[in-house]
Amino acid sequence: MSAAMINLLWQSLGETLYMVLGSAAFSTLLGLPLGIALHITKPGQVLARPQLSRLLGMLVNLGRSVPFIILMVAIIPLTRLITGTSIGTTAAIVPLTVAAVPFVARLVEGALMEVPAGLVEAAQAMGALPRQIITKVLLPEALPGIINSITITLVTLVNYSAMAGAIGGGGLGDVGIRYGYQRFDPSIMLITVLILVALVQLIQSLGEYLVKRVDHR
Repeated sequence: MSAAMINLLWQSLGETLYMVLGSAAFSTLLGLPLGIALHITKPGQVLARPQLSRLLGMLVNLGRSVPFIILMVAIIPLTRLITGTSIGTTAAIVPLTVAAVPFVARLVEGALMEVPAGLVEAAQAMGALPRQIITKVLLPEALPGIINSITITLVTLVNYSAMAGAIGGGGLGDVGIRYGYQRFDPSIMLITVLILVALVQLIQSLGEYLVKRVDHR
């Protein structure tokens, strides 16, 4: 393999990390409060609003039902509005974030559902306000599950970033398609796949380590 190809792979890995970490940060910032809202507005929860809960659930389900490749094309005007372009790694962060937000929200909701109801009831009996229950009971108890949710999201975003790269987003997916598939070089395709596999393994291992560190049950 030439030095130019090695440099290209390093550059593409950096682009993939940029897309994945950037979209993960934005999707967590948006998806975490949405997931909390999905949980606490359910009937029987601290801020029960059944109609609002159903509306949020429908919006999240709608976002999760759109295939990523279609979503990328559908929100090109939004991508251009935010980044000024629809091509490149920075532009790819927009659809990656939009696709990941409902995914994060559902995973966070699932993590919060694992918190024993008795802990919430005990906090309510002691006169804790809803905000205190969320910040002092729900989130600390659900933290291992939330970290695991973010780990799953990162792995999913690695896959999505490869798809984004195939249609102009850059990164390892772009290298695999242009230099591996279109130029009939299976070795380049294999190397990009191996790098993506190693990246996923690293993310998963780090996520499991963090879960063990914060899980005191």
